[in-house]
Amino acid sequence: MSTSSRYLVPAAIHRNEQEISRSRFITTIGRVSTVEEAQAFIRAVANEFSAATHNCWAYVVGPPGDTGRIGMSDAGEPHGTAGRPMLNALLHGPVGDIVAVVTRYYGGTKLGTGGLVRAYGGGVQAALATLPVTERIEYLSMAVTIDYARLTALQQLCTEHEAEILGQEFAEQVRVTLKVPDGNAHRFRAALLDATRGQASLTEQRGRD
Repeated sequence: MSTSSRYLVPAAIHRNEQEISRSRFITTIGRVSTVEEAQAFIRAVANEFSAATHNCWAYVVGPPGDTGRIGMSDAGEPHGTAGRPMLNALLHGPVGDIVAVVTRYYGGTKLGTGGLVRAYGGGVQAALATLPVTERIEYLSMAVTIDYARLTALQQLCTEHEAEILGQEFAEQVRVTLKVPDGNAHRFRAALLDATRGQASLTEQRGRD
């Protein structure tokens, strides 16, 4: 199983709120698959909480811990006290394709550098602890044409390799459309050709959930 093609992602927009020294910290987490989606999510939350003192943010686009497409902002807080601890919390978490915005309503009591780092990083950690997740899986869609006698063998292979049959068309031969997790595709393909003695006809197309 490839960690880059199969990993946990947020299942829904999730929100967590904490009060620290009379300041309100509202953490909003969402799923994104591009930097542009992350930036749009950040703008939407900032517009929702336009009266807040700060809307700090961080995102990781890609598998958990991947630093290829990341971003962060202190959004007016002292340098390094908000965006960086938020990003660190995301990078050390088990979830990818994720964006977090921590909204602060200032309560009149200064928290100091250490207090801000703990508040922003801790807000993301607390939200991650209760975040509903799902699995992001890259799939290969396949159309397999086989003899009727091989259909039972194909169905068994689908069970063994987590492939899902999407449709079946019955003519002179059976045409089965299915999808198989990318990480299982090579083994599935080899097993299928072995089971049909190389007689299966295959076409493929990549996709994801």
